[in-house]
Amino acid sequence: MSKHLTVEELAAGVLANSRPLVAKAITLVESSRPQDRDRARRLLTALRDRTGHSVRVGISGVPGAGKSTFIDAMGRRLIDRGHKVAVLAVDPSSSRTGGSILGDRTRMGELAASEHVFIRPSPSAGHLGGVARATRESMLVLEAAGYDVVLVETVGVGQSEVAVADMVDTFLLITLARAGDQLQGIKRGILELADVITVNKADGEHEGEARIAARDLMSAMRLITSDPNARRPPVLTSSSLTGKGLDEVWQAVLDHRAYLEAHGGLAGRRNAQQLEWLWSLVEDAVLDGVRRSPRVRAIRKHVETLVGHGELSALEGAEQVLESFVLDVPQIWPTEGASRS
Repeated sequence: MSKHLTVEELAAGVLANSRPLVAKAITLVESSRPQDRDRARRLLTALRDRTGHSVRVGISGVPGAGKSTFIDAMGRRLIDRGHKVAVLAVDPSSSRTGGSILGDRTRMGELAASEHVFIRPSPSAGHLGGVARATRESMLVLEAAGYDVVLVETVGVGQSEVAVADMVDTFLLITLARAGDQLQGIKRGILELADVITVNKADGEHEGEARIAARDLMSAMRLITSDPNARRPPVLTSSSLTGKGLDEVWQAVLDHRAYLEAHGGLAGRRNAQQLEWLWSLVEDAVLDGVRRSPRVRAIRKHVETLVGHGELSALEGAEQVLESFVLDVPQIWPTEGASRS
């Protein structure tokens, strides 16, 4: 139905926080259809002056850490403080597995029912670049709609953590105590991304284990960098069940944001993220152009066959593909006076 609305009508609906129109606007920015991308660009331009004000928090965690329950408990706490909360997911595997965010909504039952919350699963774009782009642009729509806290959850694994870290102000890692090896399953790369760490499920008989795990993580964080002046992420404990420690975790998020602002890092981080996004969009557009190139499509199977049989090296095959693509560039991105034949 969004195609029957003008960009101006969609923008007005987003600014008025009309939930149906916010949903339509997000559907538009998620679309990869060329005609929709142009409308999405104009929509984001119209909303630009109303974006950028939210607290952007990325949330990742080891399997079983209880991310969804944590987000539910934290989100309800934030709503009680007068915040409007948006929850987005980055899940490049969703087109294959169906994703987990829809199932997670059952564990965010109370949060999902609130009129002050907007929960959106990742689009089934099937690749990280497409999902990350849609999530970034959805975040801007939600900021324009008045959501002042945006929680971006990594549902997939691997590079999705990096993608989320590149679009938020604070990266929160949720882990848990593990018998015998508290650091099991935590990759060094994720620790390097973390701005705040909490050991979750710190309740009942596991509370003591959580404190030990937090102590071990604090020791591990000292090994991440040898710079004595570098900021080290605080390692806390929390329980989504009892609520204990949640206020301290949120305060640590705010403290990190204040630290960035005090040291000129918030604007610098967001500017760096914009530059990363710029070149990511360029790379995606070029790759999409290669795939859509008529000349590339004409030789693709032949080149793949030769490379697959060892009659052509991958380097030589790539050169042939790129040469064909360059010949098609005037047709893919026509300029004034360029031939379209």
